[in-house]
Amino acid sequence: RASTPTAVCFCTALARAALRLPAMAPRQAKAAAKNVDLSLVTEGMKLQASSDGIFYAAEVVAVSDSKKRAKAPVKVHFLGYAAEYDEWVGADRIRSKALRPDDADAKADGKSEGKKAPKAKTGKKSERTPTEFDPYLQNRVNAQTLVQYIIESTKGDKQLAMLMNAIQHASKVVSNSIEKAGPAGLYGLAGNANATGDDVKKLDIIADDIWVECLKRSGVCGLLVSEEQETAIVIEDESLRGPFCVAFDPLDGSSNIDCNVSVGSIFSVYRRQSPADKACTQADILRPGTEIIVAGYCMYGAATELVITYGKGVFRFALDTSIGEFLYVEHMKIPQDGGKKIYSCNEGNLHSWDQPIKDFVKDCKSSGYAARYVGSMVSDVHRTLLYGGVFVYPADKKSKKGKLRVLYEGYPMAMITEQAGGMASTGMFLGKIGRILEVVPEHIHDRCPIIMGGERDVSKVLKLYA
Repeated sequence: RASTPTAVCFCTALARAALRLPAMAPRQAKAAAKNVDLSLVTEGMKLQASSDGIFYAAEVVAVSDSKKRAKAPVKVHFLGYAAEYDEWVGADRIRSKALRPDDADAKADGKSEGKKAPKAKTGKKSERTPTEFDPYLQNRVNAQTLVQYIIESTKGDKQLAMLMNAIQHASKVVSNSIEKAGPAGLYGLAGNANATGDDVKKLDIIADDIWVECLKRSGVCGLLVSEEQETAIVIEDESLRGPFCVAFDPLDGSSNIDCNVSVGSIFSVYRRQSPADKACTQADILRPGTEIIVAGYCMYGAATELVITYGKGVFRFALDTSIGEFLYVEHMKIPQDGGKKIYSCNEGNLHSWDQPIKDFVKDCKSSGYAARYVGSMVSDVHRTLLYGGVFVYPADKKSKKGKLRVLYEGYPMAMITEQAGGMASTGMFLGKIGRILEVVPEHIHDRCPIIMGGERDVSKVLKLYA
């Protein structure tokens, strides 16, 4: 019976993850090379290393002379894979022409005795030496897919795996809608305002419909909160109801969509606390950000990238549109030294900010900082995570609580920033300085001030409040 490509891909990934098999092995291992001279192995050397009996292109990252490492003295990084798959291996698991001194000696001896060196056996293909192009050429079959990551990271929680698969599907559909918006006549205003008073674009409505339908049809959500909906969406049907409450901004930064600036979707996930035999209530989601179990965002720009955290690190995936899969890119960390000196804020509101924020901006201008502000939170925070610096959206005289919403903007971005090694603070808010994740929302569209980024710069801002 015929199956859809998506179903085949998902089932294949399930089977591979269950059996702990590598994705699409490039070639079956042959007998290990004999007489490998480990004294010739150096850091940075490109060679082939086996894993579960299969040889992959690899790079040497360390060589140990410790007696404890006598059987496996070489640490290799498999090209195209995350660093967590690095392994210590011995001579029986590596091969390279550069590590066969006996062949060279045999040829030298043959010449000195006036004899011809033995000819290579015919009828067999010569062994392929790894090249610098291997990571690119093998990426589509060797790189971990988001489906595989979801299966492994959810650790047997089928409902959470279904939810994350629904989120990645919604992200792909929204990305495709944005890509085709121009020819389809989808730019421009829809003619109304959303729950928080912002003008609604046509793509806001489309993105909202996509996210709501994908999450509803997953069968694992009990309550949904969208920036575009005045009230929470409660799943009443018991057969379609699940344990998760999801808050999301389906298209953050949509005011920039008509000029083709990067935008994104942001989400946070809670596990409900009310009895499972009853419908969810708003109390299930009006909780501090410290209780979020998953947070993330999808950025639609030059590439479509999905960033996820379960509270143990931040992981970045990029969409390969030709095969329709998100592929692993990296484990994201803000530069430890604070990174580039960048401050990001809407200086048009400077006159309305409190004095410490004004002083910080003034200090940045006089100390060699660069100003970078896109006006799309996803883009500004994504840059801050990768390059360093600080993103600031404080309260002002017009908006006493700031402009950014707590549940689907402040919380998820704060959780991601902290998990990437940064800080996320409200600054002086409601009489005290605190973490964004510790704010308790009063209603589903509540707001809070935002100061997030590397510790170097966020600490500078907070010291000015002392």
